[in-house]
This record gives sequence, C-alpha cells and structure tokens, in this order.
Amino acid sequence: MKKDKSELDDELLPEYDLKSLRVRKLGSGRKSFGSAIVRLEPDVAEMFPSADDVNEALRLLIQISQRQAGKNSATFE
Repeated sequence: MKKDKSELDDELLPEYDLKSLRVRKLGSGRKSFGSAIVRLEPDVAEMFPSADDVNEALRLLIQISQRQAGKNSATFE
C-alpha cells in the first residue's frame, strides 16, 4: 500500500505533543518574565559595553549613596 505524501513528509514522532508548547509573542508588545529592560541613552551606552558593566557601576553608586546616607544620619544624632 502506498503512503500518502503528507505522511512521508512528516518528520515529527507521534509522541511529540505540540499542543502543550507555550508560544511567546515576539516584539515590543510581549510580556517580560522577571527581567527589567532599561534603555540607555547613546552617550551612556558608549561608556558601558555590556550589561555586566552597567550593573557593576550601579552597584558601586548604590554603595556610595548608602555610605553617604549613613554619614548624614550619624551627624544629626
């Protein structure tokens, strides 16, 4: 018996359940899943070649501001 052409072209195995797959929308309208996207101005982006560099600089700025806040509150006591 000759097989139907559509059966011959199908390489997916019957145990693959494609109905359970989740499809993510692409583009600006898609939901973010736990990660924040921050757009840098071109002059700022020039100074930071990677996300790790941006994060390192921001962590340093956080530490400095926390130290300053600690010094300021200590002088008022």
